[in-house]
Amino acid sequence: MWFKTNEDLTDEQVQSGLRLVVLDGIMSQAMGILTGGAFLVAFAVKLGASNLVVGLLAAIGPLSQLLQLPSIFLVEKLRNRKLITVVAAALSRLCWLLIALSPLLLGPKAGLAILLILLVAVSAFGAISGCSWNSWMRDLIPQNILGSFFSNRMRIATGVGIALSVAAAVYLDYWKKLLPNYEIQGYSILFFVGFLAGSVGLYFLAKTPEKRMPELKDKAKILRLLGQPFRDENFRKLITFMCSWNFAVNLAGPFFMVYMLKRLGMSMSFIIGLSIVSQVLNFTFLKIWGRYTDRFSNKSVLAICGPLFILSILAWTFTTMPEKYFLTIPLLIGIHIVMGLSSAGVSLASGNIGMKLAPEGQATAYLATNTIVNSVAAGIAPILGGKFADFFADRQLTWTLKYTGPGKEFTLPTLDLQQWDFFFALAFLVGLYSLHRLAMVRETGEVEEKVVVTELVSEMRSQVRVLSSVEGLRQMVSFPFTVLRTAAKVVTANRNKNHRE
Repeated sequence: MWFKTNEDLTDEQVQSGLRLVVLDGIMSQAMGILTGGAFLVAFAVKLGASNLVVGLLAAIGPLSQLLQLPSIFLVEKLRNRKLITVVAAALSRLCWLLIALSPLLLGPKAGLAILLILLVAVSAFGAISGCSWNSWMRDLIPQNILGSFFSNRMRIATGVGIALSVAAAVYLDYWKKLLPNYEIQGYSILFFVGFLAGSVGLYFLAKTPEKRMPELKDKAKILRLLGQPFRDENFRKLITFMCSWNFAVNLAGPFFMVYMLKRLGMSMSFIIGLSIVSQVLNFTFLKIWGRYTDRFSNKSVLAICGPLFILSILAWTFTTMPEKYFLTIPLLIGIHIVMGLSSAGVSLASGNIGMKLAPEGQATAYLATNTIVNSVAAGIAPILGGKFADFFADRQLTWTLKYTGPGKEFTLPTLDLQQWDFFFALAFLVGLYSLHRLAMVRETGEVEEKVVVTELVSEMRSQVRVLSSVEGLRQMVSFPFTVLRTAAKVVTANRNKNHRE
């Protein structure tokens, strides 16, 4: 009965489904925070991962999205997206249990090989689950609230993620001091807790209702259906933008953590602290960007957030001159602030614009094709980065301003590129090209960037006035408790709904 589809959904079923999707988002975020990001990279580095291996870790996820192609056939064959999503997600999340146990059962030496193998399985099953989930959500969530709903879902999940990031960082530091010879096992416990959170999320997924898929008019031409996104001129332009954008982001992104650990010598606690700064800004601006995507358009938000994000990537090249200096820490804080607020808009709008431009009834093929092409770009980029990181280790490009006068000489280093810096600069250039491609995409309701900027400045002034007051300070202090209280209300509402049924 849990996997039964409905010919149509009542308003009550839709609202119940939206609550369950939010709850699954919270659990998925908890699993993602505890098993990915900085913690996963640090775990791999502790196991002895090289730059190439770090690149491979970053590439596994995107390249596994190629499995969305056979997933389309699976969805069209079974026509039960909830069943496919839940089963595939369950297998994916089960792999995290095996990853958590591997260092305990096989030892650290075998841990890296097991990690790579199991991450392939995690991503493969996740790709199958994601393909059917995207199409499922496309038909479940009303289009007029798509932006605001996903921004609210991401805000709640991000708030929970911030609290978990702090708790996990404190736990790892305490574990390292208490048991310095068993640091890897500390990560195993962290991954196990992530597995438990993912398991709870499966329950919410299974309870979410599904609207029955519309029948294809011509089932024999499903291969032509897969090529339809490329025949759709506007959607083809979107694919080109997303492809170049994902290449730019993934060329540099996977190495930020390694850069801070190895090049800058930052502690894990400080790195997590910077991550939390970014997440707080992400949380704050998700509501703003969600409102703007509904009010204006996804493209308008991307046109504002995209340039900010790629400028923050370029700023990484100035954190050393050529080594750490007095502006390194302020720059890192500023970079994480800008990346936090801009990534909120990019992640929200880039996901929504694909759903919005995909025709109803063909969302599976359109969204899967978009994901497949983008994943190839996102998968190739970190492999290239990891492959050539050591090649650029002994190479340097310096641009220095030098003034010489009578008895006086002054030198000012303005640019110094080494190793990962080359990828940061290249990612910036590719990002500029992707923004050029974005300008060619057409979306209903789009407005000029200056209109959004004007609204954003007005919004920021309002926020500053609020935060500068005593009430604003109270809200900042109560932020974590507000997030948990919101999540608790969602849980309670869902429980009461189940009791009434």
